[in-house]
Amino acid sequence: MKKISIVTPCYNEEDNVSECARVIKEVFAKYDIYTYEHIFIDNASTDQTVVKLKELAGKDKNIKIIVNSRNFGHIRSPYYGLLQANGDAVILFVADLQDPAELIHQFIEKWENGYKSVVGTKKTSEESHIMFKIRTLYYKTVNRLSSIDLIDNFTGFGLFDREVIELLRSIDDPYPYFRGLIPDLGLKIYKIQYDQPIRRKGITKNNFFTLYDIGMLGIISHSLVPLRLATMLGFLISVLSIVVAFVYLVLKLVMWNSFSLGVAPLVIGLFFFSSVQLFFIGIIGEYVGSIHTYSKKRPLVVEQERVNF
Repeated sequence: MKKISIVTPCYNEEDNVSECARVIKEVFAKYDIYTYEHIFIDNASTDQTVVKLKELAGKDKNIKIIVNSRNFGHIRSPYYGLLQANGDAVILFVADLQDPAELIHQFIEKWENGYKSVVGTKKTSEESHIMFKIRTLYYKTVNRLSSIDLIDNFTGFGLFDREVIELLRSIDDPYPYFRGLIPDLGLKIYKIQYDQPIRRKGITKNNFFTLYDIGMLGIISHSLVPLRLATMLGFLISVLSIVVAFVYLVLKLVMWNSFSLGVAPLVIGLFFFSSVQLFFIGIIGEYVGSIHTYSKKRPLVVEQERVNF
């Protein structure tokens, strides 16, 4: 019998983990040709999430738990959980139930048809209409900047063959952009669109900084365009500056007594060029920070304990 691993990252999801475990159990109750394991990787929750998970694991040996020693962030912890799975296929499924569990049946069907990755992409969402538009625009922008074809509106929800997981293990990326690594591998991918429901209970743990973190990671992981844009824009601005300086010189020579340089152009020019410089210094800093992260070679996650492994 083939084994399928479900990996669910969670942080302060005490209201959702029981329901999450239940819907996954119902999905696999319809199969008699697969065994499954449901791995919850908890990012050092401060509520009763771990307590509830241990109660579930005590009743069901298919439920396994990894508890991190601290909060290692929303990028490293889910990725680490995927690497701990040993199924023939691995499914990433969020704890807040915003990924429809019924889609798993279609994932498995397409996987059995030979696809190495079967991913869910959001067609619509019941979240804020403005936020969904911003996310869609971001994915399209990153896709234009990237050297590979990234997957629009893909958040990680999908099924991944053991071959994909083994390749991810061999990459040894300390701060991986998982959404970009899947298409970067070049293996067969099947996309299934779905309508994302609203979160049932609790509040999202994402904020501006976490969204910015993963957004910028998506750009610097798969594109050198911002760095090259800095070079080209710097050259164009320098040419423009020379032209403006020459025009001012000619005007001054022609109208020596009546033409006044004025303070406003100097102030505006100074602030403009300073802001451009700071912007691209920040871009360069993002790339340098990424290199610094890689050079430290720290583990993705340090575990505090495991249950049912």
